[in-house]
Amino acid sequence: MIRHPDARPEKHSLTLRGHRTSVSLETEFWQALRDIAALRNMPINALAIEIDESRASDIGLASAIRLFVLRHYRGTAQE
Repeated sequence: MIRHPDARPEKHSLTLRGHRTSVSLETEFWQALRDIAALRNMPINALAIEIDESRASDIGLASAIRLFVLRHYRGTAQE
């Protein structure tokens, strides 16, 4: 389901290396992140840790997740 582009991001809690953090993403990004985690047979928190560890220090986690999802689907489209 595609929501109206003005829809507010949804805040969800993630646990990264024992620490809880909240991340706000649009519903479609949450679903895409869950789908990618399922494809990799890993929990969403484990995937979030992977993304967190690979991001530059000046990029927020929510932005890093969005970029990860975009790169994943761009790579899929090119195959």
